[in-house]
Amino acid sequence: MKNRKLAAVLAIALGGFGAHKFYLGKILWGVIYLLFCWTGIPTIISLIEGILFLMESDSSFNKKYLKGKYL
Repeated sequence: MKNRKLAAVLAIALGGFGAHKFYLGKILWGVIYLLFCWTGIPTIISLIEGILFLMESDSSFNKKYLKGKYL
């Protein structure tokens, strides 16, 4: 089970490198973030995503990122 708070911390701290995307199983997006980390754009997007993860409820987060998995 993926932890919402850990995903938020990864997004805020290491999001420019796509760490939160790799953690959430979004490998392709993680690679894209990694390829474009030198531009700074993934860093800005991941800060926003980290804040959204913190504001999202656990049930909403689980529905979004645990699709097809036993809850």
